[in-house]
Amino acid sequence: MDGFFQSLGQAFGTVIRFIVDNLGGLFSAMGGVIGSFIDGLSKALGVTPSFLNIAVLVLGLLFMYFGVRAVLRRAFIRAIIWLLLGLWLLGGLIA
Repeated sequence: MDGFFQSLGQAFGTVIRFIVDNLGGLFSAMGGVIGSFIDGLSKALGVTPSFLNIAVLVLGLLFMYFGVRAVLRRAFIRAIIWLLLGLWLLGGLIA
């Protein structure tokens, strides 16, 4: 009986080790892909790839999105405000 449980534990350990190794490789590859994407994006925009610059970029794009949604809702004053805020943030980031 002792040998059976030992081999069963070894089989479970092997399966767990396989899953952990593959997930580690997957997350490592995803980290490299995301890093390359951020580097390419920042080079295209002409900014340094810092967390603050990426956060400002996302915030500016979010403001632009709110502006487009306001246009679709026919709230033109709100749309102008959102679009100007988005353009101001993105213009300050890129220039």
